[in-house]
Amino acid sequence: MQTPAQTTADQDVLLPDPNSTPVMEINLIEAIETVIDSLDSHNSAMVSHANKGNLWKFQYGSVEVFVQLTGTHQDDDVLTVWAKVLTLPVKNETVLNRKLLELNWSTTFEARFAITESSVMVMTTRSVADLSPAEISRAITIVAGIADEQDDPLQAEFVPA
Repeated sequence: MQTPAQTTADQDVLLPDPNSTPVMEINLIEAIETVIDSLDSHNSAMVSHANKGNLWKFQYGSVEVFVQLTGTHQDDDVLTVWAKVLTLPVKNETVLNRKLLELNWSTTFEARFAITESSVMVMTTRSVADLSPAEISRAITIVAGIADEQDDPLQAEFVPA
């Protein structure tokens, strides 16, 4: 609900009513599970619910995709999606690093390639504040699609050291 307020020009402006409740609160867990169900062609989805959040894992093409939700209500809660595309170390890591930077520029949309421990990942992260089902779908779909598209070519080009 909104309430009218007066401006200096004496025009009505609608402001949020602090006493109203949201018409619809998005169930982030249901939205995530709906997206995973639509992408998981191997019926491999697994979920872990814990005090510190939720973690899902599913197979998309040739990659395992992970989705983590640290919480559903706080501004500091986040949605993180990642998939491993390559194990390190590999030969020509300097060439690999340049390629990953170029791919980050040209192909990753809101996602990005990242290196963690001994793996190259495709990942994205987003605060849950004002997170919509469309953004959840896009985040999971982008990471899964890019990882599945890039893992085989990267593994073929960059063999283990």
